[in-house]
Amino acid sequence: MYLMDGYAGRRPSLVDSRYAWLRLGVALVLGTVGSVGMWSYVVALPAVQMHFAVTRAEASVPYTMAMVGFAVGNLILGRLADRFGILAPILLSIVSLGLGYVGAGFAPTMWLLCAAHILIGFGSAASFGPLIADLSHWFEKRRGIAIAIAASGNYVAGAIWPPVLQHFIASDGWRATHIGVGIVCVAAMLPLSLVFRRRLDVHGAGSLQARSFVPPDIGVSQNTLFVLLCIAGIACCVAMAMPQVHIVAYCGDLGYGVARGAEMLSLMLAFGIVSRIGSGFIADRFGGVVTLLIGSVMQGLALFLYFLFDGLTSLYIISILFGLFQGGIVPSYAVIIREYFPPQEAGARVGTLIMATVFGMALGGWMSGWIFDLTGSYRAAFLNGLAWNLLNLSIAFWLLRAGRPGARTAAA
Repeated sequence: MYLMDGYAGRRPSLVDSRYAWLRLGVALVLGTVGSVGMWSYVVALPAVQMHFAVTRAEASVPYTMAMVGFAVGNLILGRLADRFGILAPILLSIVSLGLGYVGAGFAPTMWLLCAAHILIGFGSAASFGPLIADLSHWFEKRRGIAIAIAASGNYVAGAIWPPVLQHFIASDGWRATHIGVGIVCVAAMLPLSLVFRRRLDVHGAGSLQARSFVPPDIGVSQNTLFVLLCIAGIACCVAMAMPQVHIVAYCGDLGYGVARGAEMLSLMLAFGIVSRIGSGFIADRFGGVVTLLIGSVMQGLALFLYFLFDGLTSLYIISILFGLFQGGIVPSYAVIIREYFPPQEAGARVGTLIMATVFGMALGGWMSGWIFDLTGSYRAAFLNGLAWNLLNLSIAFWLLRAGRPGARTAAA
């Protein structure tokens, strides 16, 4: 159903309305449940490695496959949301999560476990990029904070799920835990999906958002700009993956135990929520590029601290700082897309850019495990993350120098 005031070109009646905020609140809950696929294997990795008696790099492959599924899902489901609305991607997400987690619980080999995690990643995708793009259409005055809140479901999931999963893996095993997560996802997400039946007409040529958009002149084509943003997305998330994917295993290697690592991951993502909400206020005031630049600088600083210190207390503090520093990076890309590209392309472009960031997470997760196997420690992996972070920082700085949208309301 399309919600217009009755005349082509008039402002959609429900933009910035109470219903828009209700939709955002439900999206946060849906994202919290659906984003479990981003974090569950991080906690299960040591148990799976022991169960199948494989190397750390081999044990990291299911996570990489989940990220591949998540990346492809953001692309496919983002395009689907542009065409049919967000409800269809959410329903596909529910089916994929249920099948993926139950399949993972019964997987007899690593290869089948990897296949199940492709489904899990694909299912989690709808609760991130496509959902963020959908929410960006329902807000004008507070678009930055709305995008930040919608994206925070991913980190709320990261704060809540790891300790819960660690408890059940320790008590009931990783197989039973995966089956239980699949059942919970279906039971919780299906009723929530009913809130997203409404649509806004932002894709027609006569819509206000489409007609009012004027692309900013920054000296390169929009396709070139988009490629650069995708490269930046890959680079920032290769760097981000080192602590997020391997902190549990890292603590186990240092003798602190995987439970301490799960606690650090939970703290990292809990403080990442604070960062994401704060980044929304920054984006509303200064724009997406400034938000990205700040996040990139601070993430690099946190990675450098990981390289310098490995004491238990130090790791807890640095994990909190890492969450505070980098949480606003990925949501800033969605803000940039809405500032520099037509609104009717939001789902496809946000989905594709999120796909690039997830490929970065997948590459970074695998690369860190490979470097560990090669060197016997994670120190070189932290240096590798710093190098990729510098690439992201360079692109963000170039875009800031190239120019910003002259009138942010024109891109609304």
